[in-house]
Amino acid sequence: MIDKCFDIVASVLYSIARATGMTYNEINIIVYYLIVPLTWTVMIDILLKKPIITPLLLIAWAIIFFAHRKDFRKWCDWAFQKSVDFLLWFKRIGWDYILSSVIICVVIPIVIYATLITALIKL
Repeated sequence: MIDKCFDIVASVLYSIARATGMTYNEINIIVYYLIVPLTWTVMIDILLKKPIITPLLLIAWAIIFFAHRKDFRKWCDWAFQKSVDFLLWFKRIGWDYILSSVIICVVIPIVIYATLITALIKL
């Protein structure tokens, strides 16, 4: 089940990469470091009733894009490798790369989405 989940997510990211002409690493970083956090910050700002966190995230990404506009692919490769290193760190507790990827990149985001959406519904 864990392997199947990993394969599905990786396949979707590879498909997006092919469709956009970007690399898998670029799509992975954009999805997990920009799009997913951006959706969370929007929901948090709605809960706070103040646009605070979303503009900060967007400013940070504007700085990243500006600073790496000529080598964005290279920067994404570096950031992706740092992510891989982080996920491999969990071998210390017995998780392999696939298990840590699914827990950190699928299960935890689903829990965060469920929590934020539940809080928004209760508004």
